[in-house]
Amino acid sequence: MQLAGMSKVLGGKQVLRMDLDSQMDLIELSRKGISKKALYHMIKYSSLTVGQMAKLLPITERTIQRYSDSGRFNAAVSEQILEIAHIIARGEEVFGDKKKFMTWMNYENPYLGSKKPFDLLNSRFGTDLVLDELGRIEHGVVA
Repeated sequence: MQLAGMSKVLGGKQVLRMDLDSQMDLIELSRKGISKKALYHMIKYSSLTVGQMAKLLPITERTIQRYSDSGRFNAAVSEQILEIAHIIARGEEVFGDKKKFMTWMNYENPYLGSKKPFDLLNSRFGTDLVLDELGRIEHGVVA
C-alpha cells in the first residue's frame, strides 16, 4: 500500500496530525475520523469538485459543507475517503503522472464493464476492481 502517497494526497502530517507508517495507522485514522480539511486537500489534489467527491462518499455535498474544517467524518465515510486516497496514490504511481491518471479515470474502460473507473469508487467492490485494473496496467496485461 502506498502510505506515503496516501499521506500526500490527504495533506501529509501537517493536515492528518499523524504519520502513516503502517496499516494500523490507517485503522487508527479511520476510527479517529478524517478531517474536512484532509478531504478538501484530497479534492484539490485530485482536481475534483466537492460535488464529484460527494457522489463517491456515503454523505451529501451539503453535509460535507456543514462540517467545520476541524470536524471529523465518521468511520464509514473516513474509510471510503482512505480508499479513494489509496486509488489516487496508486494510480499516480502506476501512470507516473497525476494528470494522466485522472484522465484515465474519466474514460470508459472495457475491462470495467465499459464504466469509467471514477464511477466505481463509491463502493469497496468498485475500488477493488479499479485497483486490480491498475495492477494489470502496471504489469502490461492490458490489450
